[in-house]
Amino acid sequence: MQIKERGIILIPIDFTKQSLSAIKQSYNLAKYTHSKLVLLHVYEKSGNESYEALNKLTKQTEQESGVPTEFMNVKGDIYEETDRVAAEIKATLIIAGLESHMKFRNIIGSSASKLVRKSPCPVITIRGTEHRDGCENILLPLDLTMETREKVDIAIQFAQFFGASIRVVGVFDPKDDVYENKLLAYTHQVKQFIKSKGISCTNKSIPAKDVAQTVVEYANKIEADLIMIMNQPSLNVGEMFTGTVAQQIVDISNIPVCTIQPMKRESTVHFGTGF
Repeated sequence: MQIKERGIILIPIDFTKQSLSAIKQSYNLAKYTHSKLVLLHVYEKSGNESYEALNKLTKQTEQESGVPTEFMNVKGDIYEETDRVAAEIKATLIIAGLESHMKFRNIIGSSASKLVRKSPCPVITIRGTEHRDGCENILLPLDLTMETREKVDIAIQFAQFFGASIRVVGVFDPKDDVYENKLLAYTHQVKQFIKSKGISCTNKSIPAKDVAQTVVEYANKIEADLIMIMNQPSLNVGEMFTGTVAQQIVDISNIPVCTIQPMKRESTVHFGTGF
């Protein structure tokens, strides 16, 4: 899986500071990939189309970014319409600003978690309004699932775009020695592969019970600019109430999170949490 060049970056906007910040954080990536920006405004009631404000914002974005920019205005639910439009226009990436007080576990169902789980392409979620110009450190959490390996190539691609370093981290149950040993060997293997691509890379293994909290704390410790995780599109009953590790990371992270969609498989053997 790769982020295609000359693609389309879709940015859902509602004129909040978070969504406007998401636009600005798309500039560099759009330039590196020679992509077009599409600003998507979804309104619930007729009369809230905001054509004038959208036209002004689109022109401003194109002038500031230096890349082609268009806007779309559709009626409906912002989360459902974002995924629908992304599939329709064959978007290569969605960048979404999320309200800092909105948590996945509080809005499971028709919510941002649904947007991420059902998106046809990778999604970068951004909480808060802090603007990060560029990307120096990418945190790549790994486990032993087949899906989690798919994000290695995209992490490498992002690192090449930004001239960034990759920090590989594995989190394991302190009581599971077998898993720990397998994970340590795998993270070391991935580190060597990334370094063979000419990218600075380190690997670390951390014993912990709370995987999501540990990942976010480590991301802040190393001053990461982006966390890359794997989507888990299928939720069982327990996960619907507790949230998957991936959702929990997006929920609590103050750092932008890129969620990658796994390839479709007829059957998959899981060895870990899928982050």
